[in-house]
Amino acid sequence: MGRKSPYPVEFRNDAVALFRAAGGRRTYAAVAADVGVTGETLRSWVRQADEQAGRAGNGEVASEGRDEELVRLRAELGRLRKAEKGVGTRAGDPATGGPVFRQGDEGMTGRWDFISVHRADFGVQRICRILGVSRSGYYRWLVDTEARQARQVADDALVAEIREIHTGHKGTYGVRRVHAELRGFGHTVNRKRVERLMRVHGIEGRHLRRRKRTTVPDRLAPPAPDLVQRDFTAGRLDEKWCGDITYVQVGGTWLYLACVMDICSRRVLGWSMATHMRTELVVDALTMAVAARGGHVAGVIFHADRGSQYTSAAFAQVSDYFGIWRSMGRVGSSYDNALAESFWQGLKREAIPGVFATVSQARLEIFQWLTYYNARRRHSSLGYLSPIEFERQHQRGHRLTLAA
Repeated sequence: MGRKSPYPVEFRNDAVALFRAAGGRRTYAAVAADVGVTGETLRSWVRQADEQAGRAGNGEVASEGRDEELVRLRAELGRLRKAEKGVGTRAGDPATGGPVFRQGDEGMTGRWDFISVHRADFGVQRICRILGVSRSGYYRWLVDTEARQARQVADDALVAEIREIHTGHKGTYGVRRVHAELRGFGHTVNRKRVERLMRVHGIEGRHLRRRKRTTVPDRLAPPAPDLVQRDFTAGRLDEKWCGDITYVQVGGTWLYLACVMDICSRRVLGWSMATHMRTELVVDALTMAVAARGGHVAGVIFHADRGSQYTSAAFAQVSDYFGIWRSMGRVGSSYDNALAESFWQGLKREAIPGVFATVSQARLEIFQWLTYYNARRRHSSLGYLSPIEFERQHQRGHRLTLAA
């Protein structure tokens, strides 16, 4: 009998669904890199899933295939609507504050063009006098024509790269992350220039929506002390973790999501999704986080709110078994768990377009974003590195320090 996999069944199933959703456009190795496993491991999971589906019956397999294809097509349509220029609502409207609404450059440029066209018939001096402009201004404009055209060509090329980055990250990146991505590609470009071009061309990241309360405190359960005290910094990995529960709407019901994040690297080590908010939701997320660290987590501080799931005896028992110190903020204070709250805001802004049609669609989109977040998404508090890249550099620096 083979060794038991350290990865939860939920995680393996979501990884298989992510590979299948690519429809053959991505290799095992590419998907596995985002998920955080080897390509051969992912290949074996897909093979096992195919074998189980074959035993379940061909009719069910065909139905699941149609559902996955429908989910993929809906997700692709949503991405195209956000990324394709001119498709979105009011996409043809000129940008607010752009040249169409501003007197100045465009008006003067039109006058300079008029002078150039009619100068041979009426003379520059007469036309400038009638239009109320200076001849020196017109001649300066002529001298700067080549430089102006070169700037326009450079701006057009930069806008094309900005659109590619914006589309590649599903329309989620705003000015700061687009600027960081350009710098990461070796471009020396001013952030204000990126901001201007994105504003003029109507390119923007996603914005936040309203929240729904999910923390239901258990007044009778004894709370753990607050060991974090709103200090969401850590000098090393696995010093402090934090976690929380959020929700997404699926049709007329809800899908709940629990996560565990390393405060030092902002990496999401564990998560779990279910249509309920029972204690096993947070226990599964914590167990996955422990497995991600190889089981060696004794002494880690885990900070959460005082929701009934985190104050339950079952969660306390699991935490004690792994040697994890529980920490809790006050009731009704989002600032006491601000890092987790900020993470949920990013998830809902970037990965959730609205109401999902099916649970499988919601799981796939959320799982895809979580793996993208860990492996590729640049984080402002990490010097615009992704969490996994930050961990690699952090561990490399630690090894060099020990060697010295």
